[in-house]
Amino acid sequence: MLYWLTAFSDGGDVFNLFRYITFRAGGAFFTALVFGFLFGRPLIDLLRKRQRHGQPIRDDGPESHILTKAGTPTMGGVLILGALITSSLLWARLDIGYVWMVLFVTIAFGAIGFIDDYQKVTRNTHAGISGKTRLAIGFAIAAIAGVWATQLHPVELQNQLALPVFKDVLINLGFLFIPFSMLVIVGAANAVNLTDGLDGLAIMPVMIAAGSLGVIAYAVGRTDFTDYLGINYVPGTGEVLVIAAGLIGGGLGFLWYNAPPAAVFMGDTGSLALGGALGAVAVATKHEIVLAIIGGLFVVEALSVIIQVAYFKATGKRVFLMAPIHHHFEKRGWAESQIVIRFWIISLILALVGLATLKVR
Repeated sequence: MLYWLTAFSDGGDVFNLFRYITFRAGGAFFTALVFGFLFGRPLIDLLRKRQRHGQPIRDDGPESHILTKAGTPTMGGVLILGALITSSLLWARLDIGYVWMVLFVTIAFGAIGFIDDYQKVTRNTHAGISGKTRLAIGFAIAAIAGVWATQLHPVELQNQLALPVFKDVLINLGFLFIPFSMLVIVGAANAVNLTDGLDGLAIMPVMIAAGSLGVIAYAVGRTDFTDYLGINYVPGTGEVLVIAAGLIGGGLGFLWYNAPPAAVFMGDTGSLALGGALGAVAVATKHEIVLAIIGGLFVVEALSVIIQVAYFKATGKRVFLMAPIHHHFEKRGWAESQIVIRFWIISLILALVGLATLKVR
């Protein structure tokens, strides 16, 4: 919205600053951060008032959670979404289709999570929307996003899968690109959702991934960068950096209250929305495989659940003491803060590896 102030610019005044994506990304970051600090405490107070028992704690989870996390309100993802949407609408160019595509996925998955959280807290049970229903709606949203992104992509990149490291290598998926993009978006949403099990565990890796994908979006949206790096040029994706900056600002505002011991959980409202946003950005920028590297922590968390369930059904035994894998380390005696910080470190390392694929060709 504020981009249109450039109409009053003569090229040498303060209004000219709004032409620059980096300036508006900085504005989005600080807007979202201030939003989080201003509305965080009032939102938590409201959630405590509305949620008499807080987020329901699973009986089959780590025993310590029943004592330390009982009564903590959930749906704190509303704070992140409010900050993200507000900052994006203020600072992003609203005539760029990728902005609306990413926001659509974020808001839609946030709505699924909100309904799921609402059912859990009103019924005081950890069972919300059925898994099949949630997946069906998620795939429908992702299908719309996949078609949308394909229409926005340049003709030469439509339905193409770009491979990292290998220069100018594209695999034509044809009609399979839409199902592929659906798997990326839904997979990212649910992987982040599975990771959100300890105070601060999910939000920092999400911010790290968002920052990395924001840099990638900015790079692939500039011909000078794409020519130098030897990557595919996707015009318009630079604006996604503004959304990524808003996510980081809103995430930091949330982390202020989610730091151990958490005063609020993001719930499915936040985890599904943020994961969906990461998947949508990856599809928009043609960096779906790089997302699997940058978000490797989320991949491992999801795989640990898949392996645990499949192995248990086949043998009646467990591979991990408990899944997702962060609970396995809890069972082994790691302190919650140890797990969280070490997983943050792993996320940062993986993000650097993912960013390195831009240069290693």
